[in-house]
Amino acid sequence: MLPRRVVPFAAVLLIGFQLSLAQTQPSGVDDAFVQKQFGQTCKVLQGTAPMTGDLDADGVEDIVIPGRCTNPLMDQSEDNFRVVDPYNSFFGYGNPKITTEFASEDKTFRGTVLLIIHGQGPEAWHSATPKAKFVIINLPFKQVVVRKLTQGKKSLTAIYAEEMGPDRMTSVLFWDGKKYKYNPLGASMED
Repeated sequence: MLPRRVVPFAAVLLIGFQLSLAQTQPSGVDDAFVQKQFGQTCKVLQGTAPMTGDLDADGVEDIVIPGRCTNPLMDQSEDNFRVVDPYNSFFGYGNPKITTEFASEDKTFRGTVLLIIHGQGPEAWHSATPKAKFVIINLPFKQVVVRKLTQGKKSLTAIYAEEMGPDRMTSVLFWDGKKYKYNPLGASMED
């Protein structure tokens, strides 16, 4: 049986996701913007909204864009981003050169990614030369929301995900100062 705190967390995640949809969508985020930043094989995931927050705790706004990429490794060097797989790293092996070949059983989720831009300077994520860019692969998400995460006495901005699958797992992605880490939080008990 799951701890009682999992159910309230799932409700908070769902409410937070709905509130994030009600917020104004960052302007200028479309397929052209995504392809300029991440290459021609990437585009915005239809039906989702980009979210902003200070993911790397440097005081500058960053952006998370749910997207779809057919071959992100191909554009990685030219467009100056890193393809990372924190989900499979958590489970033991996250080398993107191998894990990009893993395909979702559900074709609607194949190639779904999170495109992250760490902002720099006063233009933040709009900057012509962002601080860093990442393509998060293999996270089996249905919905994501950017919210605060408290770890001990430390609070940081993280990406919460409602994952696809029958157990409706929730998880969190966060920047640890060097890389993105994945952590499962539990399953929802809602029917």
